[in-house]
Amino acid sequence: MKEKKDLVEIWGDVVALNSLVGAILISSILTMGAFFLAPSGNQSQQLFYGLAGAVIDFIISAVLIKPKRIIVLDGQQTNEQGESD
Repeated sequence: MKEKKDLVEIWGDVVALNSLVGAILISSILTMGAFFLAPSGNQSQQLFYGLAGAVIDFIISAVLIKPKRIIVLDGQQTNEQGESD
């Protein structure tokens, strides 16, 4: 039997608390890290470096954090990958 994870509802979607905190930490570190790597006198480069850090964060978070949804179809319970339980 699986242990119950701490779940939080945000904007109508239920997420695991540890996944949420992990994604926020990764996002903050990569976005601000990329921002501070940009030349300090050029605000447009700072903007684009920060945006590039956010895009890289999105890719990393999408790969590392898997959906936790359970989908029920016609009385059959399946997970996100379509595998039956």
